[in-house]
Amino acid sequence: MSNEIHSLEAILEKHIPDSDLEEAKRILYGKPIGTLSLPTSAVDLAEKLQCELKGFQFTAKSEDTRAPRVVRVAAIQNKIILPTTEPVSKQIESLHERIGELIGLAHEAGANIVCMQEAWTMPFAFCTREKHPWSEFAEPAEYGPTTKFLQELAQRYNMVIVSPILERDEQHGDILANTAVVISNTGAVLGKSRKNHIPRVGDFNESTYYLEGDTGHRVFQTQFGKIAINICYGRHHPQNWMMYGVNGAEIVFNPSATVGALSEPMWGIEARNAAIANSYFTVAINRVGTETFPNEFSSADGKPAHKDFGHFYGSSYIAAPDASRTPGLSRVNDGLLIAEMDLNLCRQVKDSWGLRMTQRLPLYAESLAEATKKDYVPPVIKE
Repeated sequence: MSNEIHSLEAILEKHIPDSDLEEAKRILYGKPIGTLSLPTSAVDLAEKLQCELKGFQFTAKSEDTRAPRVVRVAAIQNKIILPTTEPVSKQIESLHERIGELIGLAHEAGANIVCMQEAWTMPFAFCTREKHPWSEFAEPAEYGPTTKFLQELAQRYNMVIVSPILERDEQHGDILANTAVVISNTGAVLGKSRKNHIPRVGDFNESTYYLEGDTGHRVFQTQFGKIAINICYGRHHPQNWMMYGVNGAEIVFNPSATVGALSEPMWGIEARNAAIANSYFTVAINRVGTETFPNEFSSADGKPAHKDFGHFYGSSYIAAPDASRTPGLSRVNDGLLIAEMDLNLCRQVKDSWGLRMTQRLPLYAESLAEATKKDYVPPVIKE
């Protein structure tokens, strides 16, 4: 959109003197991280594909008893290709083609793990609350056409692929679920993780389509580290992030679809705070662009009916357990963010800050168990 700013970084670099810019970025983003030197072939391909390409490097201290555990992670944000009025099959085909190109770009940049945005095979039509034709985008997680398409790419590129889709569970009554499929670099389907928390906020009333997930807080052991997926609205729930850490995750992806008027002040805080609180890396991915639907819809909030529900502001970023983070991708353009990270940093930060040792999980387990009882009375002390 012409009236949308490109990025927060663009504003900083335009208005803050060079003498102050480095310090401003340190305050905003934590300790400086390195810029990753990417192959010329990747840079040239990104230009050809009209995709913003950024690369950064998180380092850890050298250890005598452990070798570095260096992995390259990629986050993809993108606009839909065709208008939402086009046939469903053509919309899916166009996105397969585009994401196939961008996964190829991630491979050219040396990525070991790549994750796409929430429900990447479709427009984010859940705001409309119409079932037809949007439910047609749903497909089986384990053997649907999107998974088969990505299995071949995962094996070809020796890359773990995290694929968030609208799932059709044919084995359990054809129900729908908001699901991320995890595909190993061998091409095998490792499993799936469903969205734990479902929004009921204005246009984001997704309970029309699916309810809270039933897969808990799964962590997937891959060749490149232990990963987990906290889909979109789950980032607003600290306990959700916490459980992935309790279960041993080293990288937690947050594939999302969120618009500026609703959540942008929260965006740069939540995944970064989770990385700090849980001593793991987080990868926050937001789709980009404005999606227009054929029929007007309203949100029972007093506002006029509308055919779109705002601008998806991209700004995907990656945060480390030591509070450092990358700058965000563009708010308006397709982008691929690459981060090289040494997973040894997770334990090093645990040792330094002691947050896991001081977490006192039994205290909270007991308190939460009490708070869920019907006769619970909060321990409020009064004069």
